[in-house]
Amino acid sequence: MDLKLRGLRALVAGSSRGLGYATALGLAREGAAVALNGRDPEKLGAAANKMSRDTEAQVIAAAGDVTDPAVPEALVAQVVGAFGGLDLLVTNASGPPSGKFETFDDPTWQKAIDLSLMSHVRLIRAALPHLRRSKAASVLTITSYSVKQPIPNLVLSNSVRLATVGLTKSLALELGAEGIRFNSILPAWTETERVYELLEARAKASGGSVENELARQAKESPLGRMGQPEEFANAAVFLLSPVASYITGVMLTVDGGMYKGTL
Repeated sequence: MDLKLRGLRALVAGSSRGLGYATALGLAREGAAVALNGRDPEKLGAAANKMSRDTEAQVIAAAGDVTDPAVPEALVAQVVGAFGGLDLLVTNASGPPSGKFETFDDPTWQKAIDLSLMSHVRLIRAALPHLRRSKAASVLTITSYSVKQPIPNLVLSNSVRLATVGLTKSLALELGAEGIRFNSILPAWTETERVYELLEARAKASGGSVENELARQAKESPLGRMGQPEEFANAAVFLLSPVASYITGVMLTVDGGMYKGTL
């Protein structure tokens, strides 16, 4: 299927590794021009160079910490300057730390809000003038299935990501008349660096091993395994594409059946 992404211009936040990188790679393979973003310029440059070699797409590196209030606007300006416009935006950032409710003070909660809510708000706000000029404008927020089924020991993520889902749905309703689509993907446990970090923390707290935590988590899925980044990316690229032109306001779980609810 031709996803009609060739020639479109995308900014994917948090894309030097993990789900963000897999999504950006999927877009590049479909012929989109892609801007990668991450905090570490060296790692980001290496990721951009590899993607450019592997896909022959136009790929640029746009370094910056999206939790810094000044960075999102600068990122969007850099991408628009390089590509001449912006059609697709993926808002994404690594999650806040794990832990119990009583272990977190106000500054830690504020950092979680800046990371898992305000980074989305600021990127979308900076991108809107350019998305309004696009004929295929689409925004995808990456959240977590924890907004439907809270994950133990992740009270910060469970709480703050709900606000991003509310933002996504609200903007789908508010800006649909302007032809801008907003969707969110709610991934479950996927084999990324971030997940391994969480499982290492869980193993340390329980006195077990990472291997045991991996096996235990895999059993949560009816498929008996965790997802792969490219499986997430397949859904993300489709939702972003013009082929999904009548899909907006959707909160899609890509979770291998780990979410046990019916709604």
